[in-house]
Amino acid sequence: MTSLTIPDLAGKVFLITGASTGIGAAVAKALADQGADVAVHYNASKTEAEAVAESIDKSGGTAFLVGGDVTDVAAVERIVSETAEHFGRIDGLINNAGAMLGRIAIEDSDEAHDRAVLDLNAHSVVWMTRAALPWLRKQRGVVIHTTSIAAKVGGGGGAVLYAASKGFVSTITKGMAREFVGDGIRVNAVSPGVIATPFHDRYSTDEQMQQMVSMIPMGRAGVAEECVGAYLFLASNALSGFVTGQIIEVNGGQLMP
Repeated sequence: MTSLTIPDLAGKVFLITGASTGIGAAVAKALADQGADVAVHYNASKTEAEAVAESIDKSGGTAFLVGGDVTDVAAVERIVSETAEHFGRIDGLINNAGAMLGRIAIEDSDEAHDRAVLDLNAHSVVWMTRAALPWLRKQRGVVIHTTSIAAKVGGGGGAVLYAASKGFVSTITKGMAREFVGDGIRVNAVSPGVIATPFHDRYSTDEQMQQMVSMIPMGRAGVAEECVGAYLFLASNALSGFVTGQIIEVNGGQLMP
């Protein structure tokens, strides 16, 4: 994306949760390439986040590392406040942190697992957005959530809770868009399909990946960098100033709603 210039992103400040690997890391680097200042959030993957920040710095961009557990409300508030204190503003929030936390069938799950999946993938989106809202209001900023194709199809084996939590994200994208439109804040989402990232390295076997890829008309899994364009489009008022409450599907044709 370095050959593409989107002038209105330069100088903006974006906080990206789950930016240490995969799609979050790719988006962080792409925004920095556009001249935006980026808060690279991480939780367990500090080493990987440091590598992302170092890559941004070497490319002439500005990155700020901020760690914390997005399932902890106090940590969420600190993540936002540290970002705002460091940069003096927040123009965009990208709620990308999420995980399946294991392929576990509903009948084999328990309360702890249920709550963990929903807190990470669903509740954190609410908490993070609420914490950032005062800053986003000041800048008439943007919010971009990461949902999933699983929200539309119900998820594969052992991924029902994850799919349901992403369904929550898809729905709240539309609700937030309506609620915040009066503040000049646009809220949209990107819905990746099967993307070859550490997510599938962790949760999907080779056989499961082959089965999923067999349903993709393009005949392959995507890569994180192929999701970046959707985020840049939604982050830019120049490109998507009349777009809110929308979900962009990036899935190689696997789902054509």
